[in-house]
Amino acid sequence: MKINRQDFPLLNQKINGQQLIYFDNAATSQKPSAVIKSLKYYYENNNANVHRGIYSLSERATSQYEASRDKVKGFINAKHREEIIFTRGTTESINWVAQSYGLANVKKDDEIVISIMEHHANILPWQQLAKQVGAKLKYIYLNDDFTLDMVDAKNKITSATKIVAITQASNVLGVINPIKTLSKLAHDNGAVIVVDGAQSVPHMLVNVVDLDADFFAFSAHKMMGPTGIGVLYGKRDLLETMTPLELGGEMIEYVTEQSATFQSLPWRFEAGTPNIAGAVGLGAAIDYIQLVGMSNISTYESELTKYALTKLKVIKGIQIYGPRNEDQANIISFKLSGVHAHDVATALDQEGIAVRAGHHCAQPLMQYLNIKSTVRVSIASYNTKAEIDQLVTVLKGIQDYFQYDFT
Repeated sequence: MKINRQDFPLLNQKINGQQLIYFDNAATSQKPSAVIKSLKYYYENNNANVHRGIYSLSERATSQYEASRDKVKGFINAKHREEIIFTRGTTESINWVAQSYGLANVKKDDEIVISIMEHHANILPWQQLAKQVGAKLKYIYLNDDFTLDMVDAKNKITSATKIVAITQASNVLGVINPIKTLSKLAHDNGAVIVVDGAQSVPHMLVNVVDLDADFFAFSAHKMMGPTGIGVLYGKRDLLETMTPLELGGEMIEYVTEQSATFQSLPWRFEAGTPNIAGAVGLGAAIDYIQLVGMSNISTYESELTKYALTKLKVIKGIQIYGPRNEDQANIISFKLSGVHAHDVATALDQEGIAVRAGHHCAQPLMQYLNIKSTVRVSIASYNTKAEIDQLVTVLKGIQDYFQYDFT
């Protein structure tokens, strides 16, 4: 089954007099009507607090909220539903691991290993943890084709390593990293692996058991779901050792004047009133994705990405940053010679084409590549070849306007 573009009402509009072409899916995806309707239905029919009430509305809300947890469990193939913790998104999920598991298990002179291609959300929590405890933060660098240097990875991940934190798919380069291999490397050295799945979960089949990920984080809004809701998956035995970072209602078992005991997993990590509607919307997004079929989505997006690369690489003066091979994710970053990335994005917007320009919350990667910014095109299953053709046509027009001489 193919995605029906008519399922996405936002796409049916004009920007600056031109039909909208949305190529900023790595930042956030558009939402199908089924997700939007699920939020409306929840608020109109089932809005109540979860877990606390013994009346019908609360029981219905609780049932929907917990049903979404089960949908997430199946979607990423976790073993246990209590391994699924609802958070505000990937950023919060990684921060929780760093400040709970990390603070308890990383000591002075221990090592944390990440890659140079990480999003700031998978850099700053580890920088802060390393400063707090006196640990060393080490980076895995890249091969000439922008893929992760696995020789460097094997040299950097040692018996001193306590945590390996790595993105499954780069939000700048479109590189898909060999998580299963890195998991084994981490575990063979006594470390745990934390995987940033923000760019992978929306676009490919993910099996956290097969990957042997200890922790795995992702956000709903990048996978056709609402903003403000995300997931932290953690192996049950690891989560049971962690102290909750947020304390308050919902997550307690019993409280006295001087002490408290916490609920069992997963609720001990979900203090206060959770984003119930967000969880419901995430469940609806999973239903929609599974109706279309993740394998169908992945195959179609791969075809579109290859098509885009073929069309873009013949543009004079373009430099593409990424592997440009079979392992390319749905993200293409590039520079046009003689034209600043922000000028390219502004000019594209005048023609109704939305792309991202800048450092993409990956400044260490930009410094490593000796550049300041790129234009990023990120593809989703509601995009088309015709839209890519229009992108290429407009890019050529931008070059003509700036009259860059390639001779």
